[in-house]
Amino acid sequence: MNHANPNRTAELARNVEIALRFKQKQGTPEMPQVEKEVLAANYDRVRGGNLHLANNARDQGWPHPALYLRAAFPDRVDVIEQVIADGDRVGLLFRVTGTHTGNFFGIPATGKKVDVYEVALLRIVNGQMVEGWYMMDEAELLRQLGARLPPRSDGQLIAPPLPQTEDAATFVQKLEDQPVLTPLDRNKLSAARTRLSTQTKEGLATGHHNLRFGFQHTRDYSKAHGHGELNLNAAFAERRYGLDVLMAEGKQVWVRFNVNGIHNGPFCGIVPTGARMGVNAVAMLNFDDEGAITSSWTFADELGVLLQLGRPDLLIDEPGGVR
Repeated sequence: MNHANPNRTAELARNVEIALRFKQKQGTPEMPQVEKEVLAANYDRVRGGNLHLANNARDQGWPHPALYLRAAFPDRVDVIEQVIADGDRVGLLFRVTGTHTGNFFGIPATGKKVDVYEVALLRIVNGQMVEGWYMMDEAELLRQLGARLPPRSDGQLIAPPLPQTEDAATFVQKLEDQPVLTPLDRNKLSAARTRLSTQTKEGLATGHHNLRFGFQHTRDYSKAHGHGELNLNAAFAERRYGLDVLMAEGKQVWVRFNVNGIHNGPFCGIVPTGARMGVNAVAMLNFDDEGAITSSWTFADELGVLLQLGRPDLLIDEPGGVR
């Protein structure tokens, strides 16, 4: 487990302790008591990790995977990789691991093991969690299970609505209107400016390394299936960013943003649909002492995009069927 700042202030350390206790006690006999102590009466789970699978399973009568998916993955273990804290927020990047031995939002048990990323952005006030926002790599989860999205009885696909957040330019302008007093302020502003353009390289260090691209799975798919290098600017006209959360600690900044555009170009072999797409994403940026971005790790809601384009099973379907 890597902490953005192992020597964080006492208040931030308390918030991290609460977040980790909530996460690490899931699936244990202590969890009911921990929930009573940790979750505020007005706790708001703004977004669930399996948002799309849950939405598409609603009202279908399929068995529920139970709290924290324990009925579907009874041996679930979450491996926490990154922790950041800033103000009343704590961010966790972890891997969800387990064996699929029960019904999972309409997907019968496959016996397959999974290992996928999930990010949690939590708000903690007066020692209790008041807000939780989660996003799991649902596209990769389906791919690892070798399972298509279970068809609904009404034949519909439940695609996510377009995110409604402040555009990046307005967000950045508000930051620029404030004094930059600390290296953390400087790094936040630099991180926000990376969302001003889909092609900007401002603030990147020489030798900057993309540890993971936001659309990593569709990028890999495009190359593997002869569609060439994925070009999001060509695939989605007027592609732009919205921005709503910045967290800075140590030499890291996490950015929660969304990417929007109109599908009017080739995307992984999907002919242009004219559909408008817009999904959430989280970027984790590492800085050097001079404030240059040395590496980036980005995670976008790829299943959300595929649902908006009407092709949720793209990463599963191949000429010969399910891989």
